[in-house]
Amino acid sequence: MSRIVAIDYGRKRVGIAATDPMQLIANPLDTVPAHEAVDYLTRYANENDVEMFVVGDPRQMNGERSESWRYIDPFVRQLRRALPGIPVVFHDERFTSVLAQRAIIEGGVPRNRRRTDKGLVDRVSAVILLQSYMEARK
Repeated sequence: MSRIVAIDYGRKRVGIAATDPMQLIANPLDTVPAHEAVDYLTRYANENDVEMFVVGDPRQMNGERSESWRYIDPFVRQLRRALPGIPVVFHDERFTSVLAQRAIIEGGVPRNRRRTDKGLVDRVSAVILLQSYMEARK
């Protein structure tokens, strides 16, 4: 089988997670600067069999897309141009950052690491997004 890659896109940093080849477990991959994300994903897809990309769909509580959509849309267009053979789907990302922060604290990550590792929340958010997507598919 092939992997599913989840992308938690932010203006500065992009959290990336991927499944194992059997698509059973979501694992954090990396956090990369936003301007390097398409290159990173292209390299990853060239080295791994990627079935699809799942991009966090930023929604407000009323269901409308949030302001950050204006940054995600150009990124997705660029990703689709770079890797036209890999579908890109969207999945609701509401509360992923809050859940990620809670999981990190409950997981016992020391405060100084939480402050210095700026990409930690982004990676964990991408894992939560991917897990949510996999559960919704079942």
